[in-house]
Amino acid sequence: MTIVVGYLPTAEGNAALEAAIVEARRRGSRLLVLFSQRRGDDFAVIEEKLEAVRDRLDSAELGYDVRVSESGDVADDLIDAATQVDADLIVIGLRRRSPVGKLILGSNAQRILLDAPTPVLAVKSA
Repeated sequence: MTIVVGYLPTAEGNAALEAAIVEARRRGSRLLVLFSQRRGDDFAVIEEKLEAVRDRLDSAELGYDVRVSESGDVADDLIDAATQVDADLIVIGLRRRSPVGKLILGSNAQRILLDAPTPVLAVKSA
């Protein structure tokens, strides 16, 4: 059993990671973290952020893998990863939006919710 989590080093990404850890413990599952890099981040910054994610997962004492999304299409990468590992769940973080913004969900989030081969848990940061 595997849970795939889309991670970006933001408040929303951290909320998704924490929710995925809770779900993995509850289900006795392994985690696959798909790390998305921000444009302009250099290799040292990315490695530092990846190390922080690995440290958090080590402290959670869960089995995990971390992959870096390199194609630039986070939604496709997340759906492909979930398909490859036959995931039980995908976890993503959502930004808070204004009432008008709620009518137009973020394009990546919308694609994941509509095209995912498995249930999706969408969380917001505190």
